[in-house]
Amino acid sequence: MSRATERVLIPGDAGAIEIVLDYPEGVAQRGVALVAHPHPLHGGALDNKVTQTLAWALRDLGYVSLRPNFRGVGKSEGLHDQGIGETDDLQRVAAWAAERFGNQATILAGFSFGSYVQIRLAQRIPVERMVLVGTAVGRVSGDREYAGANVPPDSLIIHGERDETVPLANVLAWAAPQELPVVVIPGADHFFHRRLHIIRGIVKRAWPSSP
Repeated sequence: MSRATERVLIPGDAGAIEIVLDYPEGVAQRGVALVAHPHPLHGGALDNKVTQTLAWALRDLGYVSLRPNFRGVGKSEGLHDQGIGETDDLQRVAAWAAERFGNQATILAGFSFGSYVQIRLAQRIPVERMVLVGTAVGRVSGDREYAGANVPPDSLIIHGERDETVPLANVLAWAAPQELPVVVIPGADHFFHRRLHIIRGIVKRAWPSSP
């Protein structure tokens, strides 16, 4: 790890929560970004490429990016809890970050199952903005069902045109009642193979300049 990266363990309801922190360099710190990875029972972890892309893009924009491992992944203890305990854990991470870095602006970002958990968390804590990629809403592959909820109107929603895990139609149906724009990446599958640079560019271009 570079000098601008740190790995910590903090206590959670099911045991330790492992977190990797990426610190901005050369830009003014403007808040913290909590970034959630995809489904832990399908290989999701904090080093997932889309999750890293989101964390590093937000780091470059001036946020301390925190990437926790969900329960049962890496050094995080406990068992998968269908998003319920995972939401509790992310709330614990957000509280820990507030104690360590002060009451700064909080960005929530997530990929796939991580987006679902972040939508749940946004109903509990104040959020400055959200970035959701491959958002798990509705019925997805594997016959899993994810209930969506409203998110802030300036949330940045990114989805792949050819997502085989979460159909684009699911996301559009969830976004339409909220009048929420969705950025569609042509030809992209659920994991955005060879298109991570596009995600990074979308996030950076959509963000307001640092004060």
